[in-house]
Amino acid sequence: MSLLDYVLNAALVLLVVRQIRGKRLTTRQLLLPLVIVGWAATHYLRGIPTAGNDLLLVVGGIMVGLLFGLGSGFATRLLADADGVPVAKATGLAASLWVIGIGARLGFSLYAQHGGAPTIARFSAAHGITSGEAWVAALVLMSLVEVVTRTVALAVRSGAISRMLNPAPAPSPAL
Repeated sequence: MSLLDYVLNAALVLLVVRQIRGKRLTTRQLLLPLVIVGWAATHYLRGIPTAGNDLLLVVGGIMVGLLFGLGSGFATRLLADADGVPVAKATGLAASLWVIGIGARLGFSLYAQHGGAPTIARFSAAHGITSGEAWVAALVLMSLVEVVTRTVALAVRSGAISRMLNPAPAPSPAL
């Protein structure tokens, strides 16, 4: 892993950790994690292998990302501040799911680079995973889906709060 990889992972963790105390949920707050994982996806994802059980591994990574993203997104409290702007307040569960997801990917990468590669290769051979690219795709898509799912959950929920506090004016009756 490069220094940039550590910085990106730390930035994603900090985005949620900062929400523990409560953070206004602005468009920037919603877009920043998408930009980070979007860049990572374009940098690391070179395709989705489908040979053997590669696609099954990739789908598994996507499903885990979906579960972690939904869990983190719905475990985050949303309140409105005095101005009616939604404020995201990450609960312990939301932050834990987020950090576990990032930590698992980081831990796997470090394990693979520091002595675990032969064990991963044996596991892959025994389970019909044909390439290292399948692991990369599974982990990158897990991250991408986790971030997108959490962001969409927060955006939809904050939109509902905004609509409740600022309902659209009723149409004028026709004369």
